[in-house]
Amino acid sequence: MSMFCYQCEQTSKGSGCTAFGVCGKDPDTAALQDLLIHGLKGLSMYARRARDLGASDPDLDRMAIEVLFTTVTNVNFDPERLAELARRLGEAIQRARLLYQEACRSAGRQPEILDGPATWQPAADLNGLISQGEEIGIESRMESRGKDATGLEELIVYGLKGMAAYADHALVLGRSDERINAFFHEALDTLVQAHTPEELLALALKVGEVNLATMALLDSAHTETFGHPQPTAVRIEPKKGKAILVSGHDLLDLLELLEQTEGTGIQVYTHGEMLPAHGYPELNRFAHLAGNYGGAWQDQRREFDSFPGSILMTTNCIQKPKESYKGRIFTTGLVAWPGVEHVHRSDFSPLIEAALAADGFEEDGPDRTILVGFGHEAVAGVAPTVVEAVKQGAIRHFFLIGGCDGAKSGRNYYTEFASTLPSDCVILTLACGKYRFNKLPFGEVQGIPRLLDVGQCNDAYSAIQIALLLAEAFQTDVNSLPLSLILSWYEQKAVVILLTLLHLGIRNIRLGPSLPAFITPAMLSILVDKFHIMPITTVEQDMAAILGGS
Repeated sequence: MSMFCYQCEQTSKGSGCTAFGVCGKDPDTAALQDLLIHGLKGLSMYARRARDLGASDPDLDRMAIEVLFTTVTNVNFDPERLAELARRLGEAIQRARLLYQEACRSAGRQPEILDGPATWQPAADLNGLISQGEEIGIESRMESRGKDATGLEELIVYGLKGMAAYADHALVLGRSDERINAFFHEALDTLVQAHTPEELLALALKVGEVNLATMALLDSAHTETFGHPQPTAVRIEPKKGKAILVSGHDLLDLLELLEQTEGTGIQVYTHGEMLPAHGYPELNRFAHLAGNYGGAWQDQRREFDSFPGSILMTTNCIQKPKESYKGRIFTTGLVAWPGVEHVHRSDFSPLIEAALAADGFEEDGPDRTILVGFGHEAVAGVAPTVVEAVKQGAIRHFFLIGGCDGAKSGRNYYTEFASTLPSDCVILTLACGKYRFNKLPFGEVQGIPRLLDVGQCNDAYSAIQIALLLAEAFQTDVNSLPLSLILSWYEQKAVVILLTLLHLGIRNIRLGPSLPAFITPAMLSILVDKFHIMPITTVEQDMAAILGGS
């Protein structure tokens, strides 16, 4: 059985995984994920038309978000759970069809007879679903529509997947937005038809525009629920005692776990993208939020193996667990791995019991900390000092060095770039790419830390707001600031952040460590001409191009 997937940066040979995913995805999982996207297009064909007639259903909107987020890289590797989701999706399509037909009757219109994905019905069993997925994969569209059009369509789908991740995080905190929900269906319905490259590029930029609103919604949900991040020193060595490690992105899961473990003697540690949680007052108030353990997601098999407690995966980032810790790792939310116990935030008792049964840390580690919590509100508070430092020449240039980390070679570029920057340069960083350099001693410039950790990839909105804040302070636009973007990407949230930056007209972005396989030479030419996107080269060349003569 073969597969084809090129949605992440680590895709095999830089062109596509065809036998087994580098991420750990098997062909069955790949086929089921392709099928889910195909079926979701069918649901959106009905849901969009129903909404145009004034009829909508929040359950259908939630289904769109759930399906898209489930198919993000490193989320769900369990064919049985994917098959169950496919069956639920089939039922949702029928509800959407009835909703549309009723809306037509109410409006005195004749319903359109829709075909393609709108006619899909899930097969009766797992093997049948897998066969359906194999029939509608990316390669079949490449044959019918060509690589350029398919690549642009996938760029849009991957952007929607990333946006769905942000929408899901907001949704679990009780926030949603009608415009955002409607756009998921609009975009997916639009993709069913053939379009020119210009039309597809315009739709991709529209994804970036709506994602900006989605990230703003999530930022509001986070700050209203957990408070605005504050500069906070985070311990990066363990404390003696029983322990739970929380990875992924979901802050509500962490809050629920902290409440359920209070008074148990268990220390809770963050891992990967959960590191910024320490900057939120509503989370940092728990004394047993002990610190951060380990680094980025790709090192988890080694780090989880040596962690003497239980582990919770809250969102994407999971890798195939080693047998040594498979009995003490748990998934929640949309995350799944075959044979790994799934728990819900309402009852983390299996996770807690596993932590109490494990050895825990035998002694305290040394006292070492790093700083987090430089969200847009915190940076706004020191903006006058920053502006004055620039005017005095103490700060020459700002660099946003961030994005996804990964295992593929070439990412040491980001470590070298950050560590060799002159002392009059300030680094903004976000997402797990920061682990390449966030423990290095960068020092300060006029009392301002030279490394400002903005937060998760979910906090890209904060980085954008900081750039706009600086532009306003200097009475210019973002592209005229002494600011350069050096970005790393891995999965679909990074894709949609890039689309948002392009929508905002931000140019001269350097992207690496390699360009997306779904970006064909023709597509790259368009992006270079319109937005001056550049692949990273060498640290010396890129730094000279940015700072040379300044």
